[in-house]
Amino acid sequence: MDKKIGVYICSGCGIGEALDIDALAEVATSEYSIPICKNHPALCGKEGSALIEGDMKKEGVNTVVIAGCSPREKTEVFSYDPTAIPMERVNLREHVIWCHPPNDEDTQMLAEDYMRMGLVKAGKMEPLEPFSEEIDRTVLVVGGGITGITSALDAAKAGSDVVLVEKEQELGGWMAKLWKEYPKTPPYTDIQETGIDSMVKEVKSNTKIKVYTGAKIEKTEGAPGMFDVTISQNGSSDTVRVGAIVEAAGWQPYDATKLEHLGFGISPNVVTNVMVEEMASNGKFARPSDGKEAKSVVFIQCAGSRDKDHLPYCSSYCCLTSLKQAKYIRDHDSDAKVYIIYKDMRTLGQNEIFYKKVQEDDGIFLTKGEVVSVSEDPGNNLVIDVDNTLLGEKIQVNAEMVVLATGMVPSVGIEVEGATVEEPEEGAEEKKEEEEAGPTDIIIPSDTLNLTYRQGPELPALKYGFPDSHYICFPYETRRTGIYAAGCGRQPMDSAACIDDAAGATLKAIQCVELTSQGKALHPRSWDMSYPDLYMSRCTQCKRCTEECPFGMYNEDEKGNPLPNPTRCRRCGICMGSCPERIISFKDYSVDIIGSMVKAIEVPDEDEEKPRVVAFLCENDAYPSMDIVGRKRISYNPYIRVIPLRCLGNVNLVWVADALSKGIDGILLIGCKYGDDYQCHYIKGSELANYRLEKVKETLDRLVLESERVRVLELSIDEYDKLPGIFDDFMETIEEVGPNPYKGF
Repeated sequence: MDKKIGVYICSGCGIGEALDIDALAEVATSEYSIPICKNHPALCGKEGSALIEGDMKKEGVNTVVIAGCSPREKTEVFSYDPTAIPMERVNLREHVIWCHPPNDEDTQMLAEDYMRMGLVKAGKMEPLEPFSEEIDRTVLVVGGGITGITSALDAAKAGSDVVLVEKEQELGGWMAKLWKEYPKTPPYTDIQETGIDSMVKEVKSNTKIKVYTGAKIEKTEGAPGMFDVTISQNGSSDTVRVGAIVEAAGWQPYDATKLEHLGFGISPNVVTNVMVEEMASNGKFARPSDGKEAKSVVFIQCAGSRDKDHLPYCSSYCCLTSLKQAKYIRDHDSDAKVYIIYKDMRTLGQNEIFYKKVQEDDGIFLTKGEVVSVSEDPGNNLVIDVDNTLLGEKIQVNAEMVVLATGMVPSVGIEVEGATVEEPEEGAEEKKEEEEAGPTDIIIPSDTLNLTYRQGPELPALKYGFPDSHYICFPYETRRTGIYAAGCGRQPMDSAACIDDAAGATLKAIQCVELTSQGKALHPRSWDMSYPDLYMSRCTQCKRCTEECPFGMYNEDEKGNPLPNPTRCRRCGICMGSCPERIISFKDYSVDIIGSMVKAIEVPDEDEEKPRVVAFLCENDAYPSMDIVGRKRISYNPYIRVIPLRCLGNVNLVWVADALSKGIDGILLIGCKYGDDYQCHYIKGSELANYRLEKVKETLDRLVLESERVRVLELSIDEYDKLPGIFDDFMETIEEVGPNPYKGF
């Protein structure tokens, strides 16, 4: 399109008093020949807003540059149709006048550089063309337990059609196998009915919910809004189209056969908490060895949980389950004695009331300790040796039956990082697991979704086997866009938490469908209508984009060409940074756009002794941290020029080379923290950037420059106060290594 850029400078909030607005305007009108450049004391007010909109109508302005407050502020005012009006915000308030001295030469130079960068970016941005396809709004729920049933009912109540798939012949999951549950309602003192039967009836009678039981998902193709799911049931297959998926496949108890030191498999009278539920349903707590009623029962908490050799995590439900089952036994037989040996008793919130109620029972004894061993005496009774007790002594407890409070293992189908898609030989996977699996290795459970993704058929997982996501900010999102994990398949939780979790995941699934139908991205750039455009004539089939996208956006054809699925895309741009040929671009964000912004910075001559540093900051943590620094009026070195990035993962090494060859003295790259407790909104972006930038030394060696000129750091948003120190420390390093010898070339 023929661009007509309008530049609007806000002089409010102290900007007009701290900067030479006329000189700033001259950058636009003289250096960049922008015909329309106006200033106003309050662009965010009615008059200021009307000024901009008037120029759009009367002057034909179709690209807008607003120089004023942070782009994270006043978004409701400065909001134009991105399919018609590209817009760029220049941060003069938080990043210039609020943290640098007013009417100072360096402050003015900083503002003018930011204006240049904004103008260059606006000049290269194009109106967005949102991806548009016919979107299905049906929600698929995988799993018919308490989480899946709740999700299906919630989605139906919200007006969505639902497909519910359960592998067992009946709905209900583990809740249907419980005799009763610990109290979930006031006064929180008495064991109560599960209520699952009425929920199952409600699902079956709801005309908006189609239920498949005794069913399996053979294949899941497509992308959000356009998933094609093949479901097999009773020897036949149906293919349904859905818009989003709630993964509620639930959990399995930890394999107690691995707990021989606690007597399971050695003595038949060592049972699990799951087996006790069956006993309660049968109305008799009988010893498996002889069928006699057990008069003394020991519950061993954290049986395999919170144990580096088994499950390193807490399964959250075990303590209350044992308290409940102790009440089962005592209510059934007032002469029975129950002992509960725990590492720590965890009963959160109102559950503490139930814990206190159980403590009042004289027939239930609770003690802290580590169970060392469980052995059997000649009479088939059990001897439990306990260490590290509250008394500081070793004790020994005799009992007729032992109950192991085993933890939760997710049933969700997961994929080990780097696993291949090819089908293994029959039995090969099981054999490999038996031979190689260590105590904390990820085991791939039975298939659940069978995704036809290039990166694997199931959900990528954390080291504990639960679906991988940015669980700090987006707890339900998995690394497969449009697929939301909920309930015990996401993390260990009880039924009350599962109900809440199901509601959250269902709302995210509905949001997914709505945003996808508008051509918008999902979390965190939920307003973004851009998506990658590939210039395929230069593609070398290197497969880096398909391998490095954390969200499986790309599949491949038989020749290795990337096949984008735009509705899977989170718009992070990690693929843009991965491509050595630089063929991946967004209409408003590209290697060329960012590179041009770097080149727009004015670099003073060496004798002026005003070094220049470019800081590439992640828009999710580091850039907002700078805004906080500005709001708190904390000063820092004025020679820093900041460029926000969608993610540090889209840094292309050409930016580093261009900056240094232009005479920029140093480059800072600050991204989110990464690891199992992710800060990085794009999961792998910051980690990939750190890996790629290890190779930056080659670029520096080629340019005959010191490696100290480039520094990569991690920062979380709550560490904003460290940012000025990071800047000042880096500038000291630049002073030590001296000016860039490429200045003036």
